[in-house]
Amino acid sequence: MQDYTPPLDDIRFLLDRVLDLPALLETEKFSELDSETVHDAIEAAGTFIAEVIAPTNAIGDQVGTQLQPDGTMVTPEGFKEAYAKLVEAGWGALTFDPAYGGGGFPEAVGIALQEFMVSSNMAFSMAPLLTQGSIHAINSVADEYVTETYLAKLVSGEWTGTMNLSEPEAGSDVGALRTKAEPNGDGTWSITGNKIYISWGDHDMADNVVHLVLARTPDAPPGTKGISCFIVPKFMVNDDGTLGEPNDLKVVSIEHKMGINASPTCTMSFGDQGGATGWLLGNEFDGMRVMFVMMNMARLSVGVQGLGLAERTLQGALAHANERVQGKVVGTPKEDRTSPIVGHPDVRRMLLDMRSITEAMRGICLMNAVAMDGASALSDEDDRQKAEDLNELLIPITKAWCTDMGVEVTSLAVQVFGGMGFVEETGVSQFFRDARIAPIYEGTNGIQAMDLVGRKLPMRAGGVVTDTMANIRTTIDELNGQEELAGIASRLSEATDALDEATQWIFANSGDIRDVLSGATPYLRMWGLVVGGWVLGKSALAATEWAAEGGDEAFCTEKVRTARWFADQQLPAVAGLVPRATAGAALMDEASL
Repeated sequence: MQDYTPPLDDIRFLLDRVLDLPALLETEKFSELDSETVHDAIEAAGTFIAEVIAPTNAIGDQVGTQLQPDGTMVTPEGFKEAYAKLVEAGWGALTFDPAYGGGGFPEAVGIALQEFMVSSNMAFSMAPLLTQGSIHAINSVADEYVTETYLAKLVSGEWTGTMNLSEPEAGSDVGALRTKAEPNGDGTWSITGNKIYISWGDHDMADNVVHLVLARTPDAPPGTKGISCFIVPKFMVNDDGTLGEPNDLKVVSIEHKMGINASPTCTMSFGDQGGATGWLLGNEFDGMRVMFVMMNMARLSVGVQGLGLAERTLQGALAHANERVQGKVVGTPKEDRTSPIVGHPDVRRMLLDMRSITEAMRGICLMNAVAMDGASALSDEDDRQKAEDLNELLIPITKAWCTDMGVEVTSLAVQVFGGMGFVEETGVSQFFRDARIAPIYEGTNGIQAMDLVGRKLPMRAGGVVTDTMANIRTTIDELNGQEELAGIASRLSEATDALDEATQWIFANSGDIRDVLSGATPYLRMWGLVVGGWVLGKSALAATEWAAEGGDEAFCTEKVRTARWFADQQLPAVAGLVPRATAGAALMDEASL
């Protein structure tokens, strides 16, 4: 496939003209930044990532990270050098607290950079992504010793972090975990147990790997209420900050996977020699609270994985379709056999689906990130709470819909490439294989749907959902005010009505949770489509306004066309999902399986 180009114009347009990043930059938290500084950083980071990280993608897939007989881990050629350059450039630290070496930029900027990283090399991108989760957890609950010992090194990227949640009998059912933590009497704990599916559990790119480990203390209550979180480093840290002796932990094996082959997925053993030394994060039994600090950001970031892979394959499919000649294009002269396949109606349909879905995904991810920033930066309490409400509502939608669409868009890319898409030589199949894990980890998309109907819909007794739909209808009214955009308004209105119908059914049947859960996944799909249509509707409005001001006419015209395509081709599916979302469990439970 062709080389990757970061979509800088799309991101600038969304942040500045659709999602109002400039207003966020006026808050006290981000007062030292301005729009040009932000976009200069995004552009410089995009150039760096495309030039330094992207070339490592193919060899990472082909070779993978290897566990050596002596227990050491070896990453593919070029990974260590690329990671060292990333640390030196400081791009991984851009959004973190300046007090610990960060740049103090909004999370929305970090999400843009994450898209670039995933498009360039998803497996590589997971190391800084997981470190980010560790930083957020430590920053939120850790005591002074842990914060001062670990935070600056994690922010710089000199050390990396992991999340150790899953066990052989405790995957999605976290409450079943058995790893133990015994107090040592000196403020430390002795950790024993096994963890599975630990991404980047060990490697050769950083000097230390800092594990966040969920475990049970003595006499802990059963289930999730008895879980605590501990920080367990690969190497002990001396009082002067230098690295000391190895801790009592090791990688037992790594998984052989369908995709993300360069990301080592490890089975970890803690305490084979008596117990790995760890420090409690927060209070005893705070494990789930700490986990969700990591998880909320991680779920947004995994949604961005679907986006990044979609964008990468969209670029490749567009280039291929404009170069590949095959068959006579309907509507060209009879003797013409030189027109590229981009002229075939079915190929154009697939490409427009890919583009409109990808742009909807980007809008949702950045809308979510701006809401997350607003929840921490806005000074007015009502505005801050509204931003937090939107952030909480969008998290499961962003994670699930964007990763589902990542699989769909990368699959369409393979189809556009035709037979060569099924051949590894072109490289497009790697992105499809890589995409398939995203709907599974960081909470399966089925769990995201359960979170949406079980936790997010009831927020403020349904007020958050009601307010969000009201905001969507405000956008519909604005679209109706412009003749060219009235068709988008009509489709979005119909889809929002259907979503509201399903929502009211869920509220009315909330007493029978099995009925509600039976339709939770199609219901979440409805939300993804409607929010995608909403943000593209806002994009069309912004493009029309900018064009009237003398902005890039060709760019603005395509933004409106993309919004129209999504409205006409994707939004009608929302009404068709109502019967699936409201069917209840009766027939499902009657069926023999």
